[in-house]
Amino acid sequence: MHTPTPVRRSGPTPVSVPLMPPELDALRSKPRHGESVAQRAGRAVRRAIASSPAAETASVTQTAYAIQQPVTTGRQISVSSIRGGAGKSTVAALLALTYAHYRADPVLAIEADPALGTLPHRLGAREVRWSGTDLAQIVDPSMLITDLTGYLIPFPGGGWLLPGSQGAIGTRLDIDTYRVVMTSLRRYFATTVVDCETLPAEVARTALVTTQARVLVSPATPEGVAATRSVLDWVGGLHPGMLPTTVVVLSHVSPDSGLDLRKATEHLGIGGATVLPLPYDRHLAAGGAIRTELLGERTLQAAARIAAEAMNRAVSRGPGRQRTGGAPR
Repeated sequence: MHTPTPVRRSGPTPVSVPLMPPELDALRSKPRHGESVAQRAGRAVRRAIASSPAAETASVTQTAYAIQQPVTTGRQISVSSIRGGAGKSTVAALLALTYAHYRADPVLAIEADPALGTLPHRLGAREVRWSGTDLAQIVDPSMLITDLTGYLIPFPGGGWLLPGSQGAIGTRLDIDTYRVVMTSLRRYFATTVVDCETLPAEVARTALVTTQARVLVSPATPEGVAATRSVLDWVGGLHPGMLPTTVVVLSHVSPDSGLDLRKATEHLGIGGATVLPLPYDRHLAAGGAIRTELLGERTLQAAARIAAEAMNRAVSRGPGRQRTGGAPR
């Protein structure tokens, strides 16, 4: 990989740091498929008996069109939550992988949750070197994208990752650094997914109002729904125009959450926000790098629909403009 000569820096050049100490690699079990053999077999039988191939093809085509729709300037999509453990970084990684798979233009994933964040793990990074803080001191308008990618980490599908830190406790991404990075990189990448700190942290609040669309991840539990509704009420109080460009993801972290999805959707779908589920997936639940070939089919479909809805909102920026190629409902 081409490594450019830094344009300007203050401080020493960082060294590469492993994300996981070698002695801990043995703790990770063999990756499992997201669905059990019985689940996959049952789905195949149901498809053979009752499915409509034409309808399935139309649905997939419509979703792909929404994800691939052209953009005139870089679209930035923030991903946040009200509490840790909701699956925020997992959803951010799924979005980044989905956009990188479907889109031909450059896709960037930024970790704006630097303190021991998991986005690099989820995107398969083995080690980190340059962080957002480092890049803010280097980036220059004269850079070409081939120069810039020398400071980034590639991930599957052709996308690029900018970590938030090297895993040091207490590392913070200040608001000025965040703004420099987001403003500077927008012209290079057609789609940027930002894995934010949990709300109401300062960077997360800034991302909420400066990105073109926002994804709010909620645990698929009554408590998660209640807390997320409070966030939506707060967001609507800040700027009602942000709710139509918000996608709420109900993330299932167990096989049976016992949540009434219809009632939860009604409770959270205020002011134009869209509510979509992300089903439980054994592969996602195990942690570590996401391998799309091991994800369950329902998970892949859900990730594509979330990506399509977020892109529609990032392009439309509100209910007043006609959206084309919307994800199927």
